Amino acid sequence: MTFFLLDLRRAGGFPGRIGMRKNHSVLVSVLVLFALVLLMSERSHADPLRELQKNLPNRIQAWTTEGADRLYDRITIFDYINGAAETYLSYNMENCLSRRFTSKNGPAIVLDIFDMGSSEEAFGIFTHDQDGEPLPVGQEALYRPGWLSFWKDRFFVSIYAEEEREDVEKAVRELGKRVASLIKNPGKKPGILDLLPKEGLKPKTIRYFHDHELFNFHFYLSDENILNLDAETKAALAEYRIGKEEALLLLVTYPDRTLGERAQASVREHYLPDADDRGMVRLENGKWSALSSKGNLLALVLESDSPGLAENLLKKVMDLNE
Repeated sequence: MTFFLLDLRRAGGFPGRIGMRKNHSVLVSVLVLFALVLLMSERSHADPLRELQKNLPNRIQAWTTEGADRLYDRITIFDYINGAAETYLSYNMENCLSRRFTSKNGPAIVLDIFDMGSSEEAFGIFTHDQDGEPLPVGQEALYRPGWLSFWKDRFFVSIYAEEEREDVEKAVRELGKRVASLIKNPGKKPGILDLLPKEGLKPKTIRYFHDHELFNFHFYLSDENILNLDAETKAALAEYRIGKEEALLLLVTYPDRTLGERAQASVREHYLPDADDRGMVRLENGKWSALSSKGNLLALVLESDSPGLAENLLKKVMDLNE
């Protein structure tokens, strides 16, 4: 505020006694407006995770909170989940809240809420592991024995029980519903998913990511980052089944056309050096691979049971990209 007043003085805001009252009124109005802007800015930048924390339940059935919540940022998250922290950070995790519930007659239940910064990244970390029974909680949820996870808006929520029992499962499911109800706004999925053809798509196989190592986790392509994946790229991987034939499709969008063309050249050189004019080649395992690109979009059928299926998928992708 001091610098603001000094700037007014330098600009002639205080010319002397003449016009002082008028200038004083103007100054007050400016200061009030400045304060309102600051207040609105603070509200708009309020920590979403701490706002959510205020309304989290302290008790679920026979379980009550044990101790204070633990909060982690991008550095201290390694103290909590060292070995898996890199995966969350690759999806731009901002903060994590962990709350522990205990009961005299049951195992502990741990609630972890990750603020991923955007709904796209929350969806992405959710797709990293899609095993489990679908549940109508949040925006898609999965339940495996002792573990419930879902995403909603910018949050990824994980609820873990240290032992699987009927009463524990009921408590975990109720806690999931309670937390999901506190997150008021739904989030949008990444736009690149709109380029995945719908026919034959197996929804639970969809993965969204940016990172080369995460891609290799789902499908090993190369030790080298031949696709030039980084934090600025957006990639979607999905399996297809049409009739008796199956295929695996990868889509990547780059920040601009030039980077997309470089990635295409890299893939042709290092992965598909024997591809024909259509970008099609038969792999050593007998399956087919094919490449197509347009602008900043690269579409790669990594494996297909037939060249016809590969060609059909690429054509549909390019039609959707019109």
